[in-house]
Amino acid sequence: MASRPFTVADVMTKKVVAVLPGADFKELVTTMQRWKVTAVPVVEGEGRVVGVVSEADLLLKEEFHEHRLGLIEQMRRPEATAKAGSRRAEDLMTSPAVTVASDASLPQAARLMATHRVKRLPVVDGHGAIQGIVSRSDLLKVFLRPDDDLAAEVRRDVVERLFPLSRQEVDVRVEAGVVTLSGTVRDSGLIPVAARLAGAVEGVVDVRCGLTVGAE
Repeated sequence: MASRPFTVADVMTKKVVAVLPGADFKELVTTMQRWKVTAVPVVEGEGRVVGVVSEADLLLKEEFHEHRLGLIEQMRRPEATAKAGSRRAEDLMTSPAVTVASDASLPQAARLMATHRVKRLPVVDGHGAIQGIVSRSDLLKVFLRPDDDLAAEVRRDVVERLFPLSRQEVDVRVEAGVVTLSGTVRDSGLIPVAARLAGAVEGVVDVRCGLTVGAE
């Protein structure tokens, strides 16, 4: 039986620091400093995520601190100048928040981060209530899987499924996340498939395929 793909729920941080929409500027700064985070979700009701306040949102106040906001500047950067003059989370936050479901795949989460240029995503349930936070570093946790675990999964889910008759002739080695496949198989058409499936195993860094076709 194939292993279940890793999901956001497997790597997310479940302890979440969040604030209410009415949180003031100083509370936001204090919260980020205390918990050593660079952004906090804004929640209301029973934990429904309505936005995110980041350090970038707060720094706008410092950026515009030493000069008055001119009409042209306000027209060119309306959202930034509005935030610079705000004090509460509901006015400072980016909304709607970019969120991800707990059962989303790690590639899906990575694509969301890249598309929206964010470093972390609130993880929500079907009702939009917060369940955790997933960051870029969380998505990299799969690459900490032991080499022995990766080798066992490649052998079980790739070699034994594709080459049931010649599986004993295939050697699987993993070093620093790099999978090396060697040995002989009966079907040359399955060799590139084996390499592709081995590379799809969560935590695999690269695949070196040295499989060849043996004599019948």
